[in-house]
Amino acid sequence: MRAAVVGSPIGHSLSPCLHRAAYRAMGLDAWSYEAFECDEAGLVGMLEALRPVRGEPGDDVWAGLSLTMPLKRAVLPLLDTVSEPAVEVGGANTVIFRDGRRHGDNTDVYGIERALAEAGVPAPRSAAVLGGGATAASALAALRNLGLYSATLLVRDSARAGETARVAERLGVALAVETFDKLDAFTGVDLVVSTLPGGAADAFADRLACVPALFDVIYAPWPTRAASAVQAAGGTVIGGFEMLLHQAVRQVELMTGQAGVPVEAMREAGEAELRRRTALS
Repeated sequence: MRAAVVGSPIGHSLSPCLHRAAYRAMGLDAWSYEAFECDEAGLVGMLEALRPVRGEPGDDVWAGLSLTMPLKRAVLPLLDTVSEPAVEVGGANTVIFRDGRRHGDNTDVYGIERALAEAGVPAPRSAAVLGGGATAASALAALRNLGLYSATLLVRDSARAGETARVAERLGVALAVETFDKLDAFTGVDLVVSTLPGGAADAFADRLACVPALFDVIYAPWPTRAASAVQAAGGTVIGGFEMLLHQAVRQVELMTGQAGVPVEAMREAGEAELRRRTALS
């Protein structure tokens, strides 16, 4: 059985390490997991190349795909069925091949919820989300599931927040959209979730230091300047590795159809790979 992560850029992805560790621990010796560079223009061709998912002897048998940027939203029209969480957030990070059909799901929401729970962060009374992409939409869904029905979205350009605002409407979350120059939106907020890429939240590190909890979806390099500022001020910090780990756990469950996925084996493998990369950098 084969599975893979696809996106662009993909070279940095930790998903192969996590999924392969799960297969080893579960005794799934015949399973493989790869990484493929694929942008939006190549997505249709890639999905078509995977048919048939149940072919003649000797044909590749594909279990599923993990999707990263920029494919989570682009894949939706190409799927036969889409789970309710993926419909709500307007993005699928998981494709399962079954019975000749493509099923889309979203495990990012689950990953965020589990990461917050493990860090001991209680259901926040208020939250601000930095960034307006697919991960921001998943963050809003996770916050809604934790009982928060209002949030602030901070973006560089409010004109580009339309899709995420529509997600909030579907979720029943009252959303206030502000631009980055309105960083006083942090004042009095219980939790800030940064979905910005490449440590972009570091520019706001000094202002973020006042928040009780920061969830920064970056996992390497870690800690980010923003995370260090919050931690130095006594706040709680959650890194992106925990989200990545738990969304991968759920993906393994969906792709293999097996429960009892070895979370700790995946965690150990992922942390070891991050240490290896840090030593090489």
